[in-house]
Amino acid sequence: MLGKLARQHDPNVLVGFAHADDAGVYLISPEQALVQTVDFFTPVVDDPYTFGQIAATNSLSDVYAMGGKPLTALALVCFPEKAELEILERILAGGLSKMVEAGCTVIGGHSIRDEETKFGYSVTGMVHPKKILANAGAKAGDALLFTKALGTGVISTAIKKGKAETAWIDAAVRSMTTLNKRAAEVITASHVDKAHVVDGDVGTAAPGRPVERSSRPRDGFTVNAMTDVTGFGLIGHLREMVLASDVSVVLRGDRIPLLDGALQCVRAGYTPGGLKNNRDFAECLVEYEDGVPDDVRALLFDPQTAGGLLISTPDAGLLARALNDAGVPAVEIGEVVANTKPRIRVSL
Repeated sequence: MLGKLARQHDPNVLVGFAHADDAGVYLISPEQALVQTVDFFTPVVDDPYTFGQIAATNSLSDVYAMGGKPLTALALVCFPEKAELEILERILAGGLSKMVEAGCTVIGGHSIRDEETKFGYSVTGMVHPKKILANAGAKAGDALLFTKALGTGVISTAIKKGKAETAWIDAAVRSMTTLNKRAAEVITASHVDKAHVVDGDVGTAAPGRPVERSSRPRDGFTVNAMTDVTGFGLIGHLREMVLASDVSVVLRGDRIPLLDGALQCVRAGYTPGGLKNNRDFAECLVEYEDGVPDDVRALLFDPQTAGGLLISTPDAGLLARALNDAGVPAVEIGEVVANTKPRIRVSL
């Protein structure tokens, strides 16, 4: 649908929607660029306060995924006219708690009456124009790190059906309310050695053209590309990365972390519609080695809420140790290879 719209041409757009990236980036000075994103959805858990926390965590994630720092947020509220306002108050309070944790100031918002509750935020952040981390830039030889476990989609479906065990809910809620802030701080903490946009001038980058990035902090690791794994699932977001970077990847199915209860939910048939949609759309690029279990294959397409960061780096050992030392459970789940078929291979 977006391809049918008139294309805008603004030289200050450093990252638009040409590569299905996590957020837009707009240049405002040689040293500053805005990072802008928006996300809202229906409740995925029963408790209003927790739902607000999850919605805020999810909305903030795209700014972190671009290497940015969130600054301000606007709340988006859809709420039934006859519902109890105390529920909305708890949702807003939960969201605010995560915004405070992120150091992001809520400066307003908009609400409408709706038969179904929906909540989220539009978030604005800042990033140095030469330190943007986008989904383009992955290179053959890079390793893929992932900072959370999969399974929030199927567990949320089990919650809605009243079939989720307490341990499953607790694990999913911990994941969905954990900000990607600490992981992003580790990745972006130091200065870069080199970074430039295509054409070599951040002020004249063509709209929709990919920005070359190489973030090498002084402690010795490089990040070539990064995205967060949310609604399109691991394969969906990996698809965006390989197409934007003109590479292929090999995933290790036995290394991909899964939430407690995720496999049980798939086996019981608690699969969200988004999982099927993701699979119908992106599985054409995937080839599986014999022996990759069907339930693991399904979870690769599970739509995540407030999922982890997927990082393409040639220095996986160093970066993984830095993240783990900071309390972020980073796991190496695959490698980037030269562009070949299949674009995504899942091995054991």
